[in-house]
Order: sequence, then structure tokens, then C-alpha cells
Amino acid sequence: MKYCKRCLYPENHPLNLTFDSRGVCSGCVVHEEKYQIDWTEKRLELARLLGQYTKREGSRYDCIIPVSGTGDDFFVVDVIKNEFGLNPLLVTYNTHFNTKVGVRNLARLITELDCDHMMSTVGPDTVKEITRVTLEKMGDMYWHVLAGSQTFPVQVATKLNIPLIIWGVNGWLDQVGMYSHLDRVEMTKKVRKEHALRGLDAEQLIGASDKISHKDLQAYTYPSDEQLEKSRVRGVYLGNYVFWDAQKQIENMISKYGYETSAQERTYNRYESIYCRNSASVHGYIKYLKFGYGKVSDHASRDIRLKRMTRTQAVNLVDQYASVKPKALTLFLDWLGINEQEFFAYVDRHRDSRAWGKTAEGEWELIDSIGNHLADEGVDEVSLTVDDEREYIQTELLETEDLDAEYILLGRTYIDEHNYKAVEG
Repeated sequence: MKYCKRCLYPENHPLNLTFDSRGVCSGCVVHEEKYQIDWTEKRLELARLLGQYTKREGSRYDCIIPVSGTGDDFFVVDVIKNEFGLNPLLVTYNTHFNTKVGVRNLARLITELDCDHMMSTVGPDTVKEITRVTLEKMGDMYWHVLAGSQTFPVQVATKLNIPLIIWGVNGWLDQVGMYSHLDRVEMTKKVRKEHALRGLDAEQLIGASDKISHKDLQAYTYPSDEQLEKSRVRGVYLGNYVFWDAQKQIENMISKYGYETSAQERTYNRYESIYCRNSASVHGYIKYLKFGYGKVSDHASRDIRLKRMTRTQAVNLVDQYASVKPKALTLFLDWLGINEQEFFAYVDRHRDSRAWGKTAEGEWELIDSIGNHLADEGVDEVSLTVDDEREYIQTELLETEDLDAEYILLGRTYIDEHNYKAVEG
């Protein structure tokens, strides 16, 4: 299998990528644009765009910002509210997989930046059945998270007549170079379905289980074309207008607002997705079982592109984390009501034969990995010089994280020195 000669991505990346004549993937090529773009002019362009949506008559809010309490969310809200002066409504889809640090960071975001907030929480039994069905159909336990988080903000926008949604970075641009920064791609119904949901929209789950009805799928059903046309909602990615550097941005949010960081299973990154018990752990493990790489490759590939580590250092991190079976798997299986044998039966049918094969004994084995491509011809010619090596900061946690503890369905959305643990007192 072909691997990028600069970063760690394989040709079977589920978002799809291409390689140039040097063997460098499209994600790395588009990343190079960041060093060529006039970001000062981009900020002025953003200011002109946002100016069209301020002080609209009959509305308290200038825009919607989808949030989950990540460091990226702090950055987006800080830029939009404090730099450009808009009054945002923060909107959250509840993943059901919340951590203590995630509850506190979301509360901290709302409190420190003084924003109104709405949350959608779907009934637990419905979420569990949808997760079981999509795990079986797609080998994906995270479909409901992606569908809900990219649907609820648009539902709110159409109902409250708020025509602007500000998203963070365009992940399909940032990871695999699906678009150029110069394309100014916006979030749309088509983008959501084809890329985030891998082509499986909510309506297609009807009939997959007698426990899932049209009403159960309301939270995942995108507004109709008529609603979108009437409300004129558009989704803008902030990453098209600023040099997106999540590590530096989040470190600024740590300093400015006290964002807490936390160690995660299966990756060295302590900043991202820490609000969710399963993002880097079970979800990332399933990606590894399907495609032969996991979340650690996403993080390390980006750090290679930002000239923070060598490809060899990155591969060593992959060796350390990629194949680790997460402790959080037991909790997920208990939550879903299936056993480990059923879990692997669901996932194994979705393994990519370019990455996985079976031994003579019938056991799965990884037949190709990035470690086999360290010395590929042309690697040295396209390598980047490390000039900004840095570690991920571990902040002091106000309360320890217990990987064996149950998910937090709901936590307090206000934080001060008395109730940071989201309990009475």
C-alpha cells in the first residue's frame, strides 16, 4: 500500500487523498498553502463577511457557534466575540460520552466567555440503538456524534432565523487536502452527508431496527431544502481565514481562560477531544481495526506538517499507541449491551484488505503499516526541517479522571470555585 512520503497517511484514508509526483499526499500539499497565503488580508476578508451579519433587526444573536468544550471552541468563540464583536449563541449536541474534564471545560467556556448556550440531548435508549445499528452497518460507533453535532446547529439556525454558523477548521481540507484554502468551501448539506456521515443519512436508518422511528431520528434529520432556502443559513469555516494551528491556539486558551488538558488513551495529544471518552480510544481503535491506522497518526501527521517532529519520531509514536486496545472498550460494550465477540463480529467485516489479512490460523494481522515505509525512495527529498519542537502541556486537573467511571450524561453548565466538580455544594 502507498503511504505519503512526508506524513503518515496511507492511500486507504477514508476521506480519500491523492499523491503528487514526489509521493507527497494532497493533505501535505494543501498544508503548504498556509505559508503562502496573506493571512492579514484573509482577516480583513473575514471582517467584511462578518460585518454583513451584525446588528440584524429582530435577533439577539449574530451567529451560531457549535461547541463541545474543546480548546478549538475556546479559540473560535474568543476570535468571533472578542476580536470581531459578534454575539454568538453556543450550541452543543450531547455525545453521551462526556468526561469530567469535558463537563468542566464546556462550563468554563460558557462562563468565561459569557455566552448563551443550548444543548440537545437525545434519549439514551435511542442513541444506543442507533450506535448498535451503525456499528453493524458501517463499523462506526461515532455516526450519531457526527450526525448530531452537524445537524443540531443547523436546526437551531433555521428555527431562530440566525443565518450564520461559524465552524472551526475544515477537517477534510486540513487532513487530506480535499479542498484548497482558496476555495472558501462552506459547510453544506451535501458536504455533511458525503464526508462526515460517509453517505449514510438519517432517513436511511428507517427499517434498520424496529426500535428506530422517524421521530427517533428527528435530532439527526437535516432541515429541508425549503427551510434552508427560506432561512438562507450558511456555514463558514474560520480555518479558511486564519492560519490554523490547534496546538498554539489551545496553549493560548490555557493561558487566557484556564482550559484544562488531559491524557488520553491511544495518543500523545492532551488537548483535543478530551471531552469525549471514546473519540481517541474506542472510536480511534475501530478506525485502526478498519484501516490500519488511528488517531495518533492524525495528530502526528499534523505535527510533521507544522515542523514539530520528524517522520521517524512520528512513526515511533504510532508504534507506541496505534495497536493498543483501549481500557474504555469494556465500558462502551457495557453501555451498548453487547459483548466483545459481538463487537469484533461487527467491525471485522469492515476491515480493509489492503491493510489487514488473516494468518493460516485465521487470526487478523496488519499486513502493511507506516513502519514498513520509513526508508522508501524519495522520503529524504520531501522531509521537512523541524524548527518548532514542543511538548503538549498537562495542566493541573481540578478533579482526576477515572477511565472506569461511567459516562456523564449531563453536568452543570456553570463553573466557579465552588462547583467545578459539577456537584452540589
